[in-house]
Amino acid sequence: MADVSSATGAVLVRVTDPPYRRIVDDIRRRITTGELGPGDPIPSARRITREWGVAIATATKAHAVLRQDGLTQVVPGVGTVVATRARQPSARQATAGRAARDSDGQLSRDRIVRTGIDIADSEGIAELSMRRIATALGAATMSLYRHVASKDELLLHMIDATLGEEPLPALAAGGWRARLEQTAWMQWSVFRRHPWLAPVMSLTRPQLAPNALAITDRVLTALEGTGLNIEERLYVHITLFSFVRGVATAFEPEAEAQRETGMTNEEWIESQEATLRQLAAAGSPILRMALQEDFDFDLEKLFVFGLGRLLDGLETYLRGRRRFSHG
Repeated sequence: MADVSSATGAVLVRVTDPPYRRIVDDIRRRITTGELGPGDPIPSARRITREWGVAIATATKAHAVLRQDGLTQVVPGVGTVVATRARQPSARQATAGRAARDSDGQLSRDRIVRTGIDIADSEGIAELSMRRIATALGAATMSLYRHVASKDELLLHMIDATLGEEPLPALAAGGWRARLEQTAWMQWSVFRRHPWLAPVMSLTRPQLAPNALAITDRVLTALEGTGLNIEERLYVHITLFSFVRGVATAFEPEAEAQRETGMTNEEWIESQEATLRQLAAAGSPILRMALQEDFDFDLEKLFVFGLGRLLDGLETYLRGRRRFSHG
């Protein structure tokens, strides 16, 4: 954009900053002066479009530059906030590099695994590599292989560590249904904290992590007294895990989309509202009714609804078996 003015017959052209840069500079000033502190939310892309009078693409560009400059980070389920560390890569390298060494100055497997989890949580599983971890730790890449033989082994330890972050609580009172609900919610909370976890866990070639096997044992124990044999109980466990994991696989692509665009899911839907209404007007009357009712799609609502119906189905199945066995 150029500002053209005339002075004493001469034409002076002053090139001004592009709109996204002015937005970045203003938010940077707020962070530098302490007006916005670590963890505070920054204006959303939709709010930027309203306050600065710019297009959504400009707001998205501003968000991207702020992240690239290490000033902000995307927190799943929260949105874009001021980064808790001034310049993410260098600060993480300094902190993790110290933490990843034992008192004798050597790297340890546990701290390499924790660094991998931190990277996957904040940057996405696609950014995880042995080289990336080594960079964060300020170590040579090959030195990591003395503690973790391969990336597959690293992922196994990461899965085990995340599933074991909290000790398993005592089995809930109230019978098999309350216990399966408790286990499902426990898995859901772990998947929500670590968006990358659900996609990397395999259904057909399950990773044999001790804490994953402990959850399997917990479900089998919860089903004692139902009349189901071991094979049937295992299928119940696999069905329950498949449901929780299936819904939770949406966390990672959503976190990636937020990192890329700076927009939460709600903001993205708002930006698509006009297009959705156009499609609905030309299509199904049922879809038009749903839009008129302001249908609010939420992953946790989907999880609660689906879990209830899954357990309803199992309860009906068990009731039918009991009637058949007593018939």
